[in-house]
Amino acid sequence: MPKNKIILFCFLFSWIGLHPIAAISLEKQSTVGQKIRQAIQGKNATVGVAFSIDGQLFTFNDEHRYPLMSVFKLHVAIAALQKMENECIALDSLRFIESSQIHKDTYSPLRELYPERNFYLSYADLMRYAVSQSDNNACDILIDYLGGIDIVKDRIDKLGITNYNLTETEETMHSRISNCYNNWSTPSSTLQLLEKLYNEPILNETHTEFLKNILIETSTGKDKIKAGLPDNIVLGHKTGSSDRLDDGTKIGDNDTGVIYLPNGKLCFLAIFIKDSRESDQTNAQIIADIARIIYNSAVQK
Repeated sequence: MPKNKIILFCFLFSWIGLHPIAAISLEKQSTVGQKIRQAIQGKNATVGVAFSIDGQLFTFNDEHRYPLMSVFKLHVAIAALQKMENECIALDSLRFIESSQIHKDTYSPLRELYPERNFYLSYADLMRYAVSQSDNNACDILIDYLGGIDIVKDRIDKLGITNYNLTETEETMHSRISNCYNNWSTPSSTLQLLEKLYNEPILNETHTEFLKNILIETSTGKDKIKAGLPDNIVLGHKTGSSDRLDDGTKIGDNDTGVIYLPNGKLCFLAIFIKDSRESDQTNAQIIADIARIIYNSAVQK
């Protein structure tokens, strides 16, 4: 068995039924778990899954620490919006950005528009670049605004989120690829943050709706969760993807989000892959297949 092969006996699932009338049968729980195991069988990677509907939580391989990669931009965005509320800064307020904050050797659509010069950009556009387009420079500019990555973690900690860690910026992860392992989360931890965004007043109404909308506008990862859903289904999500180590190992390949179900309910899900020796296409297919399993289970009567 390859070193990083998924350990199929390490299969955990649980449902926390807050709405007994909507409780999922034990048979359906077992079926979902079996289908996920089939989807990842023989794949040289570690896959973790969490999803919830009506407050019922399902987890699979949730005990591992999965590198967040760009999924942590969700944490950054929430923390930045909180600070903006504290300082009464409007979304259309402009922030001065120095050319030195726009790094060249990183993924950054923003850099293509503003190469090698100082400029102003609204906080709303910074958020859109960081979340919807996963711009690494925009993310680090927001972290600078907050006062550092430790401030991001402190704000998320105060929301009651556990089983995650944040110590790195995009710049520090690019300077040393092994640093990517330092920003980690269990799937259920990230799921909990999403649930708080949608179900609790962690942000004001304007900022909550704004963040929900830019998650829906996400342009990355069309071959991940989105590919496992019918074309007419709305998805708000945040993706994450790493470079590869010298031996070809992909540190992390992730997608997390909210499916707007046809019956009006929300399905929160997080599908994380770590230490994969599979191709990017195979990783994306794993995520799409699991998303399809979850969606089909959610809409079945």
